[in-house]
Amino acid sequence: MGSSLGDEILKNNSNSNKSDSELLLSGTQALVQATLIQKERDEFLGLNTAGYITGYRGSPLGSVDQEFNKSNAFLKEKSIFFHEGLNEDLAATALWGSQQSNLNGEGKHEGVFGLWYGKGPGVDRSGDALRHANLAGTSKFGGVVMVMGDDHTGESSTTLHQSDYGLIDSMIPIFSPSGVQEIIDYSIYGWSLSRFAGVWVGLKCIKDTVEVREIVNVNTTNILINKDTNENFSGKFGIRLNDTPFEQEERIHNQKLPAVKYFVKKNNIDKGLFKNQKSIIGIVSAGKNWLDLMSSLAMLGLNENKCKELGITCYKVGVIWPLEDQNFKTWSKNLKTIIIIEEKRKIIENQIKNILFNEIRRPNVYGEFDENGNKLFPSSYSLNPNQIAKVISSFVYKTTNQKLSKIIPYSGIENSHMQSELNYDPRKPYFCAGCPHNSSTIIPEGSRAYAGIGCHYMVQWMDRSTVGYTHMGGEGANWIGEAQFSRRDHIFQNIGDGTYNHSGLQAIRAAVAAEVNITYKILFNDAVAMTGGQKNDGSLDPLKIIRELNAFGVKKIVGVYDPKEEIDFKSYKNLVELKPREQLLDVQKALQKIKGVSAIVYIQTCAAEKRRRRKLGTFPNPKETLYINPEVCEGCGDCGLQSNCVAILPLETKLGRKRYIDQSSCNKDFSCLGGFCPSFVSLEPGKLKKENSLKLEIKEIPEPKINFEYNGTYNIVFAGIGGTGIVTMGTILALAAKTEKKYVGIMEMAGLAQKGGEVHVHCKISNSSKKINSIRVDSGQANVVIGGDLVVTAAEKTLSLSNRFNTALICNSNELITGDFTRNPQLQLNSKNMKSSLTSKFKNKSTWFINSTEIAKSNLGNTIYSNLVLLGYAFQAGLIPLKLQSILSAIKINSKKYTMNLNAFNLGRKCYVDYLNKSKSSYNDYTKEHNVQNHDTFQFRKSRLGDFGGSQIVNKFVKRVNKSLKIDKSLGKAVSDGYFNVLYNKDEYEVARLHVKYLKENLDLNFKNYKNLNFFLAPPILNFIKVNGRPKKFKFGGWIFMIFYLLIFLKPIRNSIFDVFRLSKERKMERQLLISYEKDLEFIFKNFNNENKGLLIEIARLPCKVLGFGPVKIKSIDNHYTDRKRLYNKLSKLNNFNLSAAE
Repeated sequence: MGSSLGDEILKNNSNSNKSDSELLLSGTQALVQATLIQKERDEFLGLNTAGYITGYRGSPLGSVDQEFNKSNAFLKEKSIFFHEGLNEDLAATALWGSQQSNLNGEGKHEGVFGLWYGKGPGVDRSGDALRHANLAGTSKFGGVVMVMGDDHTGESSTTLHQSDYGLIDSMIPIFSPSGVQEIIDYSIYGWSLSRFAGVWVGLKCIKDTVEVREIVNVNTTNILINKDTNENFSGKFGIRLNDTPFEQEERIHNQKLPAVKYFVKKNNIDKGLFKNQKSIIGIVSAGKNWLDLMSSLAMLGLNENKCKELGITCYKVGVIWPLEDQNFKTWSKNLKTIIIIEEKRKIIENQIKNILFNEIRRPNVYGEFDENGNKLFPSSYSLNPNQIAKVISSFVYKTTNQKLSKIIPYSGIENSHMQSELNYDPRKPYFCAGCPHNSSTIIPEGSRAYAGIGCHYMVQWMDRSTVGYTHMGGEGANWIGEAQFSRRDHIFQNIGDGTYNHSGLQAIRAAVAAEVNITYKILFNDAVAMTGGQKNDGSLDPLKIIRELNAFGVKKIVGVYDPKEEIDFKSYKNLVELKPREQLLDVQKALQKIKGVSAIVYIQTCAAEKRRRRKLGTFPNPKETLYINPEVCEGCGDCGLQSNCVAILPLETKLGRKRYIDQSSCNKDFSCLGGFCPSFVSLEPGKLKKENSLKLEIKEIPEPKINFEYNGTYNIVFAGIGGTGIVTMGTILALAAKTEKKYVGIMEMAGLAQKGGEVHVHCKISNSSKKINSIRVDSGQANVVIGGDLVVTAAEKTLSLSNRFNTALICNSNELITGDFTRNPQLQLNSKNMKSSLTSKFKNKSTWFINSTEIAKSNLGNTIYSNLVLLGYAFQAGLIPLKLQSILSAIKINSKKYTMNLNAFNLGRKCYVDYLNKSKSSYNDYTKEHNVQNHDTFQFRKSRLGDFGGSQIVNKFVKRVNKSLKIDKSLGKAVSDGYFNVLYNKDEYEVARLHVKYLKENLDLNFKNYKNLNFFLAPPILNFIKVNGRPKKFKFGGWIFMIFYLLIFLKPIRNSIFDVFRLSKERKMERQLLISYEKDLEFIFKNFNNENKGLLIEIARLPCKVLGFGPVKIKSIDNHYTDRKRLYNKLSKLNNFNLSAAE
């Protein structure tokens, strides 16, 4: 088992060719591959080792569990065992135990190589375990690599994390890979170093290096360990029995860390580039910032020869702590200036200054600051190639007096003002359609709640009196400190089942011990982490949580459940009181009166998990589908307010904005039924109706000619909404590029942004692997942007990647409303302004807008294919440098629904062909908007009023509208809108008529067939039955049509003494509103002039806000009078009018 023999074994087994060894892998897939390579290397050396992988997921390491589980069966065959940790520090302790397996002579293997993984906060909480384990050491043929995932830019975290100092504090050396290839290579080096020096080894991973996909070489023989540091010398500093803390401290400082530096030196892990006798400027970097450095040099036109000519040399650090000093000193000789490029708090800079401090001839060293104390590379946020290029060009000029011949091609976009000019905020992440959090995070009026870690963190921007959060596992502990100093007596605390299982149960015990008044809302959604697809570690279920809470001494526990899910009521009977979720508010009101700790265990499966399991056939799919009859809908938005559901979208009609349910995204949660509205109908449909049965033959569409050359990389950016398939687009291009033996890099988005937030996928394609440095597309460097969403594409983050000379744009023109629409029913997106901005920022004559959402819906029956339509359009426009057959093969490999995805891609291609032919086909011109302005709305309203109340009411309407039009056209429009709204009241008679006359017609437009119609109504006769302070809605079958026909027959008695409905508060207020508004009109006609025109038109339009049914309409009428009084007050100050008109 000698060193030379080991090298020979590795070399002799190198029998695979280059193409066989190249795989397209993500960073997390590379970790799986690394464990297999390590096992194979050990087998080559005759070692009987095993592997043990454990940790706790979290972005950017959110998919580690999934990737290892996918390969679990194969891994076990290789004696590599994967186990999700309960939390990070216990996982670290378990790995410490794996290194002890041979100490007592009881081990099954000669050693166990271990892999720990965890997000930055997991490193923090594991500090004690890491310190103990590292001091204790590793086994001779074991070793531990710990992968720390840091979110430098806070894209899916509550802090912008840098874990390096946590490892340094525990004296753990840190590798910093600069891509997927080095994740594999440094893992192999890491296990060897861990064995040799008896230390744990850190592997620093951030989004740009681990949430990426690259073509990498997985040949087992890529890494050859220097014979002086290989397995033959392992174990000298390793773990041992009867060790003492004093010996461990002496060993780590005087033996282990020097051994680490020796290993780094002997294996040439840190490398110098471009060094020659003329070198005077040295640039040092590592990891992701090394990629930034290489990109900045390319932007400046500095290749190897140019760097040598200017005296520039670079030093790539592989192990950032402890920095190996001997090779570094050799490299730095005769340099005048050293520039250290690293983001966040500086690690390499301080070590370099210490190393060079006593040198007689030492260079000037610059990192965070320049010679005048001005910041060069700040410690906050992140660095980008533009920043670095500017600093390098400045130092080259100061040191050599030479200006670089090639300037930075693009230094940023002047768009800081842009967001304020548009009437929208950037698209924020939001709860999925049907998410349990939509219901569970509602609290009683006047109450307050805290968030924690998990999806419910997003509730803070949803106007639900939940502001403030804490770290994972600390949920509620902050109230222990706050309660005794606060005038508030009680608080609600949200906590997920994953966090509860991880560490949150300890916080609940602390709250019980502190005797504070708090109600924990524990959401059991049977899923862990925003990335989805993971189960709780262990067999946690609601019953176990309830039993544990009882054992902790929680005063009162109530289970709240979704009636649509299967609940074994017998199991809960003697343990806890169960309530359906519609009673959640009443439950919370009762619990907040209890002194001490109370808890709600909210039982409802995660929406994303439901969708995932339904596709696999492992979760029940309700037969029912909900539909909103637009003729009955008032557009009040109460369904959105009650459900907070993003599947409820605006529908623009002749009578204004209504609502419809996007059947493509609806998760059948049905909480929208809580909206007080009679427009909802449930049915059992066959299939959604597709307006065109589309079958496109590939031969009908000619393959485009790629009419451009790219010497470096071709950069593609996908911009869209998380969870809509944007990430899939990058995967397709990556697979296609690999088929053509091109090199490709993909950077994807995971975590918080995938929940309906802004998502960007960066893709670089090249003919050479050496051309791809940083996979993140730099500012102004995109060749094409494919925008799946208008709002995301027009946002600053996307615009900064484009430039008006070289960047083409294909963008979905559909107004995909933001999550704010659930709370703001009248929210409007200024798409015209957004399109105008985009047109000015992208390449002239290379900007296209197509309504891919509606094209996909109308031709393929599902909006999920929208992004593939855009990809097809971009390909046919010649903007994707790949062959047709490669993309088609990639679509087939990546998709179970190959035919539908292929149709979507070809549909996009056909749209571009139609564009070239100037063909106004259904593909190009179909949009969901009905072009409301072209309708004769006035005539339509006359017709609707005639059906409602006869000619008398029509004459009233026409008379006053015509009178207002003679005064002023704008006033006429306002009166037409406002007067119609007070005349046309959808009472019981009218709702019945609208369902009878229009429901079947509308259903036939959307569904091929259907049955079992049900209606959800609140009959006035049953209004005494309340739910959450509102009349309860009841479910009625198709027999209710008999009642509808009876009501239509009784319509003539409306508002007569025989009308039983006239006595309701709602009807009385409607009649009073009509009288009030007609007085307003007389006042307006009498006093209208140019001075008060604006206020009087606003008064005329006020009834347009009076919408809804029952309590919703009553509230909107109250708000109407409040606004009316405000406007009359303004008018009075303007003209000295008497306020009696407003009374």
